[in-house]
Amino acid sequence: MPRTRHALPLDSTSTITTIMADPIIGQLSTTTFVFRGYNVTNMGRTPELLNHPRFGGYVAKRLRQCGQIASDVLHRPIDLLGRVTRAEQTTLDTYADAIALIMAAEMAQVDILEQEYHVQLANAQYLMGYSLGELTALVAGRCLSLEDALTIPLSLSSDIAKLAPTCTLAVIFCRKKTLGATHVHHICQEISAEGHGLLGISAVLSPNSLIVIGEKDTTTRLQARLQETVADRVYLKKNPHKWPPMHTPIVWREHINSRASLLMSQMKSGFTAPKPPVLSLVTGACSYDDSNVRDLICQWVDKPQHLWQAVYHTLSSGTESLIHLGPEPNIVPATYHRLAENVEAQVKASISTRALSTLVYRPWLNALIGERAYLLRAPTIKQTNFEDWLLDQST
Repeated sequence: MPRTRHALPLDSTSTITTIMADPIIGQLSTTTFVFRGYNVTNMGRTPELLNHPRFGGYVAKRLRQCGQIASDVLHRPIDLLGRVTRAEQTTLDTYADAIALIMAAEMAQVDILEQEYHVQLANAQYLMGYSLGELTALVAGRCLSLEDALTIPLSLSSDIAKLAPTCTLAVIFCRKKTLGATHVHHICQEISAEGHGLLGISAVLSPNSLIVIGEKDTTTRLQARLQETVADRVYLKKNPHKWPPMHTPIVWREHINSRASLLMSQMKSGFTAPKPPVLSLVTGACSYDDSNVRDLICQWVDKPQHLWQAVYHTLSSGTESLIHLGPEPNIVPATYHRLAENVEAQVKASISTRALSTLVYRPWLNALIGERAYLLRAPTIKQTNFEDWLLDQST
């Protein structure tokens, strides 16, 4: 999703050292591992990890494995190892390569966690993934095989990518008022019904901001229509790049959702619930069990990513640390960072934010303050970019 760079409040050294020290179970029980999705750039620091004397073998193994799976699915050679060796970025024209590269880099980092640091992800609180990252989370949670998880998006990648040239991705938001997803969805349906392009919500980032993807000028029309009905100025920030319109109705043009369902009917995996639970952005909850994996992934194709619900779920269930896996993770850490900044700006009083965050554990007070009290915990969440930590601590 959109490339957003922020100076994150990452207490990398202390956080990761604590998590990986013995005993780790208590700390892991409040840690969520987060996998990233597709972006304009998908290389991150993978070339550095590939050249690292301690970690390079893990990266090379996964690049070869995912490259071979991609080659078999697409019936053409996919040399991920060569691409990373050359530090050659993917483009929309090599969308399939990007899918395989992201998953390979993420699974290599999982291998490093488990083999080098003896961290068992099964003991974590949650796994979570944005967009493509949710499929990787299901692999890491021993629910899907790597082959099955890659085959679904790879088989459909060329038809998804060819929808991108006529689409615009934009963030639509208000600064003062909420921007209800239900209301925006209703307007999107009305605009689509006019017959001059499909439009849909791709992700709910917060109560006042959403990512939308629309064909032709539909995003501009959405802003104008919302401005007539919302009691606040509505902003539209268009991304200059072209994006595959995942998680929107636009994929219906190539029957991506029904074709994905047919592909999944032949999967050999997906009959066990992930361990630890995968916090799904399809639902914003830990919804996967041993019988609904295919149904949820089918919804994953054309339904919005409920990132805000997932963020709130982590805050309300006691998550203390987020470990971001994959090359140059951006949208999820940026979302937590932005929320933390907003909370700190809102809470300006003599009592510290840290003290305020503990109030949510007193039921009587929670009832008085309301559910939003959990948001006060946002500034206390520790975030770690795992690839940065690996390379920084080894220098």
